[in-house]
Amino acid sequence: IKTILGLLKPAAGHVLIHGKSYIEQRQIVGYVPQRGSVDWDFPTSVLDVVMMGRYGELGWFKRPGRRERDLAHDALTKVGMADYADRQISQLSGGQQQRVFLARALVQEADIYFMDEPFQGVDATTERAIIGLLQALREADKTVIAVHHDLQTVAEYFDWVTLLNVRRIASGPVAEVFTEENLRLTYGGRVGFVGGVTRHAAALAEAD
Repeated sequence: IKTILGLLKPAAGHVLIHGKSYIEQRQIVGYVPQRGSVDWDFPTSVLDVVMMGRYGELGWFKRPGRRERDLAHDALTKVGMADYADRQISQLSGGQQQRVFLARALVQEADIYFMDEPFQGVDATTERAIIGLLQALREADKTVIAVHHDLQTVAEYFDWVTLLNVRRIASGPVAEVFTEENLRLTYGGRVGFVGGVTRHAAALAEAD
């Protein structure tokens, strides 16, 4: 994801979105980073963090107007964080911070959303908010590309999956690609099925 967004340089070749670079397409792309990559001690309010999602369209030197504030408040309402608009971002729990970043992505009004492990370490309330957001984006005909490691929930949350282990192992509809054979190819034969449901692979991966 970081390579697609121009945050890392590709080892070779070019990464294009609809035939153009990310810089040319950034107005149609939303991004939710990993929580661990964000400086949560930066002194700013929840509302200001969400309105940062509008800067790609406004530019950094144009002040946000009424429309931007309305979009930000609406996005915070959708993720259950409307009552926290004036709080400092550093005062929130990890799950609440994640929901604020989901709201920031929403106000970008993008066509494609990249999410880097959005479910990692979140509470049940935030998990429900993310699931609801994914469903709403799907119904709005948006594209969501997420890094996800919990194999137990892949079939529940997503309709398309790409399995990677240095190279691409398989890619396609979940019903066709998310199979025991492909998972064994991806995880080196260390993934088992229990009652048709895949066991969580994170602990197995850590055993390397």
